[in-house]
Amino acid sequence: MTKYVFVTGGVVSGLGKGITASSIALLLKSRGYKVFMQKFDPYMNVDPGTMSPFQHGEVFVTADGCETDLDLGHYERFIDEELNYTSNITNGKIYSSVIEKERRGDYLGATVQMVPHITNEIKNKVYEAGVTSKADIVITEIGGTIGDIESQTFLEALRQIAYEQGSKNTFFVHTTLIPWIYGSGELKTKPTQKSVIEMRSVGLHPHALVCRTPLSLDDSIKNKLSMFCNVPKENIIEAIDVKNIYQIPLNYAEQKIDEIILKQFELDLRKIDLKEWQQLVDTVDHLEREVEVALVGKYTELHDAYLSVTESLKHAGFKYKAKVNIRWVDAENLETGDVNNILKGVKGIVVPGGFGTRGIEGKIKACEYARTNKIPYLGLCLGMQIAVIEFARHVCGLENATSTEFDEVAKTPIIDLMAEQKQINHMGGTLRLGNYACTLKKKSLAHNLYKQDSILERHRHRYEFNNAYKEILEEKGLVFSGINGESNLVEIIEYPDHPFFIASQFHPEFKSRPTRPHPLFDGFIEATLKRS
Repeated sequence: MTKYVFVTGGVVSGLGKGITASSIALLLKSRGYKVFMQKFDPYMNVDPGTMSPFQHGEVFVTADGCETDLDLGHYERFIDEELNYTSNITNGKIYSSVIEKERRGDYLGATVQMVPHITNEIKNKVYEAGVTSKADIVITEIGGTIGDIESQTFLEALRQIAYEQGSKNTFFVHTTLIPWIYGSGELKTKPTQKSVIEMRSVGLHPHALVCRTPLSLDDSIKNKLSMFCNVPKENIIEAIDVKNIYQIPLNYAEQKIDEIILKQFELDLRKIDLKEWQQLVDTVDHLEREVEVALVGKYTELHDAYLSVTESLKHAGFKYKAKVNIRWVDAENLETGDVNNILKGVKGIVVPGGFGTRGIEGKIKACEYARTNKIPYLGLCLGMQIAVIEFARHVCGLENATSTEFDEVAKTPIIDLMAEQKQINHMGGTLRLGNYACTLKKKSLAHNLYKQDSILERHRHRYEFNNAYKEILEEKGLVFSGINGESNLVEIIEYPDHPFFIASQFHPEFKSRPTRPHPLFDGFIEATLKRS
């Protein structure tokens, strides 16, 4: 029977619910249990796919093509498991599903209400995750904080699940804040007490508290929290601020949060194996050199917009015991600024994905700078399209080369909409999403990096390379080293007359792991280090 762990948050957002949920899942997996993870987001969007990166950070994409919250990236990177459409549930998804059922007449004339119809739909999503994943334990993070109006139905659904399944099958972890008051020099427990009171007011009781704190909690504070929150002292876990995020699971393991959960679930306390994770922590704590790369984007004011990209760069650096420093470059500044000055000294250039026309010419300048100055270049999604446009303009003499995304009546549409995309009116969920196969050209850089003939990679885009221009670019030396055989779409391009120049139509950053960097990022960082 599947067991369920729910991670809630109180007082303020940003306490680390996602990292806490990921760490718990990692520890349970390290004991040999099959785990699966979910995120409940209380906003009314069906998914974050149509939201601005400035609003919500990056959109993470699962293998089955679900556009999700960026926390799912943390989940996958920590537990090294592929998640799916059941992993990210929003209020928008729940309400859309219920309304669709009402329109079909599924409720047989009943008055559709928050309880039981909305709450039943939420419960079904929790149980569905357990059934489809066949997991021993499902860990579900609830977005927002206790007391938020928009999350009330989620909390009511969890109350019902706790009642239906019992304490031997459900466990509630509440993350909260223990602030340090500088004037009095004290750690204060009142915010946590108030948060737990509010949680209990909706019928939920925390079995463990994860307390975000700048300092260690002494016995007097733990005793106070235990008494006023009805939580055993040993179930009060310190979440002390750390410089190395990968240290967090080890800190939780020392405090035995996984053992506490398994004891309540009456599951065997299997031997834990954290050797690989400990090696990762040791590596990150003892990086021996540094390298700086430029990330040229249009959402650089909010670094979370490129979270998986920056994490993937770091993962590759870990392999070579190198700290990767990122120079954030606003593509718009390159359009009017001195490119040589802005990019001077960087050892590599990354152009990530994005949508719209803003900053495009700046990205093209960055790509040209990388190509002509022999600086390692890695293009991701839009970054591949930029590389193709730049090559067509400056090497092939196609001065008007562009994308119909930027110019609907383009004379030289190097990048264009797929035929099936031209009839689409809705923006949400209509991109080319999820895993698609790619065959690699023998003896190419891509084949050398992947060391295999075919790959599966995740996509999120609408525009594609226009094969009508393929022959012209090939004649000038561009290599199309990755092709989707089913649709004959270009997936990878590279330029051999260069130390390292490669770009993919897909998003390799979604498959990188801290203990196993993605081949494209691995090769890129290795090339940048050769220039250091």
